[in-house]
Amino acid sequence: MSDRDILHDAYLGSLVADALAMPVHWYYDRSEIDREYGLVDRYLPPKNPHQGSILFRSKYEALNEKGDILGDQAAFWGQHGIHYHQNLQAGDNTVNFKLGMELYRQVVESGSYSGEAWLQRYIDLMLEPGWHGDTYLEEYHRAFFTHYAEGKEPSDCGIPDIHIGGLAHVPALVAAIVKTGAENEADVLAIVEEHVRHTHTAAVTLGSAAIVAKVLLLQHQGESLRRAIELGAQGMIGPSKLNKWCGKEDRVVIGRVLSPACYLPESLVAALYLAWKYHDDFHAGITANAMVGGDSCHRGAVVGALLGAENGVESEWVTGLVAQVD
Repeated sequence: MSDRDILHDAYLGSLVADALAMPVHWYYDRSEIDREYGLVDRYLPPKNPHQGSILFRSKYEALNEKGDILGDQAAFWGQHGIHYHQNLQAGDNTVNFKLGMELYRQVVESGSYSGEAWLQRYIDLMLEPGWHGDTYLEEYHRAFFTHYAEGKEPSDCGIPDIHIGGLAHVPALVAAIVKTGAENEADVLAIVEEHVRHTHTAAVTLGSAAIVAKVLLLQHQGESLRRAIELGAQGMIGPSKLNKWCGKEDRVVIGRVLSPACYLPESLVAALYLAWKYHDDFHAGITANAMVGGDSCHRGAVVGALLGAENGVESEWVTGLVAQVD
């Protein structure tokens, strides 16, 4: 066991990996990453145009003021070449991780997790003009606030979303729960499931969240990262296949063998592969995650957390974040 706070380092690692990947988030043409950004091994600002952006075919119309989560960013939907995070600065976090920071603070300050309190905080933040700064918002946010605008109770607004963005809060939540004194695995996993279910009701998303939480708890108990993955991800991926993939280039494994896209469970397997391969090098692992493209920010929630728990997070990464992190 280390004297450092392993789970807090996991939480910080998730924020750092997100901020690093932010400018190249949802780039599926990796040659475009190379041309526009080069090696993404430091915080960089996003660039317009983003040639692979899907905002030109994306649509969201708020039913009323209870669904107005885009504000003035709605004007960019339907346009070509708009970067999803065009308003963010180098070292900034995307919306799911900004919410994760608020979740961490709320749980630690109150001393426990309350789903009702969190849902109200989520609603208040997302409806605060300019709070999140992002132009693009994932499907689950749009569906949640469409249901909320229709008059549904907040606890009934989730959807069966199977994107890895549903795991973005897990490192923050596990760190906060354990900080308040919860140590029993079953209790922690129950809270993680309750929280994720508020927005993501699909079994594969809930199961994936449980795997990430289990691996983090094993690391907290003193297991090495690779051993924690072996024990916590049984039935999903094993050491023999992970070791075999480690002999290939990352853009071959995540691109030809595994998809760089957001869909679970494959996106979680891709994240576990990167964490396994770069188990002893936080910097190299989060850089590799950014460089393979796709849903790198949300995949980074897992990669950054597991590598941060194993290796710690250097202060330069944390001080470089735009956000003031607890």
